[in-house]
Amino acid sequence: MVKKTLVSACVMAGIAMMATGTASASGITEAITGGTVSGDFRLRMERVEQDNPWDDASSLTLRSRLGYRTAEYKGLTGFIEFENITALDDDYEAMPANTAKTKSVVADPEGTEVNQLYLKYALGDNAVILGRQRIILDNARFVGNVGWRQNEQTFNALTLSSQALADTALTYVFVDKINTITAGEIDTTAHLFNASYTALSAGKLTGYAYLIEFDDKADDSNSTIGLRFAGATDTADVKIKYTVEYAKQSDYADGADIDSSYMLAELAADISGIGIKVGYEVLGDGKGAGDASFSTPLATKHAFNGWADAFLGTPGNGLQDIYLSATTKVEGIKLLAVYHDYSADSGGDDLGSEINLLAAKKFAKNYTALLKYANYSAGDTGTDTEKLWLMGQMTF
Repeated sequence: MVKKTLVSACVMAGIAMMATGTASASGITEAITGGTVSGDFRLRMERVEQDNPWDDASSLTLRSRLGYRTAEYKGLTGFIEFENITALDDDYEAMPANTAKTKSVVADPEGTEVNQLYLKYALGDNAVILGRQRIILDNARFVGNVGWRQNEQTFNALTLSSQALADTALTYVFVDKINTITAGEIDTTAHLFNASYTALSAGKLTGYAYLIEFDDKADDSNSTIGLRFAGATDTADVKIKYTVEYAKQSDYADGADIDSSYMLAELAADISGIGIKVGYEVLGDGKGAGDASFSTPLATKHAFNGWADAFLGTPGNGLQDIYLSATTKVEGIKLLAVYHDYSADSGGDDLGSEINLLAAKKFAKNYTALLKYANYSAGDTGTDTEKLWLMGQMTF
């Protein structure tokens, strides 16, 4: 069993070797002093109103990130990033699992942490990253950083990637620990394989296998194996994009029984500056009594199945999501509207519907302003939920 201190120990060992003579002192000094500083400051107001016994929530939080990346020395770079979340208005519950809560949840707890700390070694088209890092695979549906939340999800991991083969990208990740959006830690032994091929004229083909074992919640362990194909074609006046995906999920290690599937079919068209998208996504139910439904424990869940976060966990009877979106730009302002219709994968239950609206604008290269709204209407089950966000962000 790999010890849970593997990643941090290896990072510290790598730093120590750099400092004690694996390279000349002048080279290391120049790499350290010749690096670049990065910063990210995000101020966000969030309002949550729900039809439940909890009081409405109101938050105003400031996320501050400061990072430093060394210059490259013989293919080696280092990166460290600190993160602080401060609540200027804390009229909310930050921890979803708190059974004693009296207010609705805004999952942005206060705190300060090392958000990322890693060493990277690159040799031609191959790279190794070791340490606490941000990991996003494909569209983040199965592995992502939950970038919407103030405290993003990062991983203590070893990442191996290669683009040495023509038109092919290969990635393997060993994950030792998940650093969650609520400042918690989840011990895991996960093996993530992802391979994509882009030489097909019709689009990009991706295959993946994600084998996830949870140390403290063994029942949640599972394996997901799937294929994704995404492409685009142009006609005289219309650009058409299409995506199809299928994955099979089964029990893994000491995980609970599961025999479920994931399906996605999506078609989008850009017509005279207006983007239209229609999609159908299914997270299947378990095939037998008591079997678990399809889950995505490492995903960026907020980006899928509606911004109200009504389906962060897949219902026991699975989830079908039919959605339609329209987007355009007016005076440099991005406008987006999305409608979701939810139902159970089995049993026919109406799981409600949702409307999402967004307006966002970038100023110069470093500033963004955003207004975002979600309104979930419950069906046979669920809780009516409205959320409103107003956000400003500066990066450098």
